[in-house]
Amino acid sequence: MKLFAFDCGSVALPHRAVLDGEAGTITVPVPAFLIRHPRGTALFDTGLHRAMATDPVGRLGPLARFMTVAATPAQHILSHLAAVGLGAGDVDLVVNSHLHNDHCGGNDAFPAATVVLQRAEWEAAHDPERAATAGYDPRDFDHGQDLRLLDGDSDLFGDGTVRLLATPGHTPGHQSLLLDAGGRTLLLTADACYLRRSMDEIRLPRILADAAETEASLRRLRRMRDAGTQTLYGHDAAQWAGVPKAPAAVWG
Repeated sequence: MKLFAFDCGSVALPHRAVLDGEAGTITVPVPAFLIRHPRGTALFDTGLHRAMATDPVGRLGPLARFMTVAATPAQHILSHLAAVGLGAGDVDLVVNSHLHNDHCGGNDAFPAATVVLQRAEWEAAHDPERAATAGYDPRDFDHGQDLRLLDGDSDLFGDGTVRLLATPGHTPGHQSLLLDAGGRTLLLTADACYLRRSMDEIRLPRILADAAETEASLRRLRRMRDAGTQTLYGHDAAQWAGVPKAPAAVWG
């Protein structure tokens, strides 16, 4: 099994959005990950839509008042796959941590893949009231692919090496990903934990659906980290700078 990390651009937004109580603006990376497993090839998140490189304000719409996107065509998910010798047809599964635009904007590039996400997330993103207030944009995720809807923790390939962990709070159906093989574990928190400080201090973001669930998920992940699981935080620029990027592998 191999894991590759892709740099899909960056987003500048109010610091308090990711760490409540902070002032000013923070710029965070937009990661995506490729898992090459003997039983299939999966993406964990797909980064930003290709239009973010040419007309980010137009693509963001009202969200452009709160966030500024920086991305290039070379940072689109398909460009990253090409750099490791793969194309859209080589991806079997698109696993979305959740359905905000920086995590599923490239989903449209994979019409033949099965999209894997929590049922609660799919339903929340299709609720008109939630969609209007929670930053869901169906242009990012509603493309008619086959779906695998989950209800809680799940074993992605059936052998225990790639597990999806239900970590709701940031959104109703957020999920994180845990690799477990060869005596090593690696946790990809996605937005269940934006920054190392989020976990160290149990500091919540402003962007959340449910504060109690967010804290419970954060504490669950911290227990895993403190027990020895290597942890990659969802949008921590300092950590991200030291993460090997494709074509180098993070794992394997």
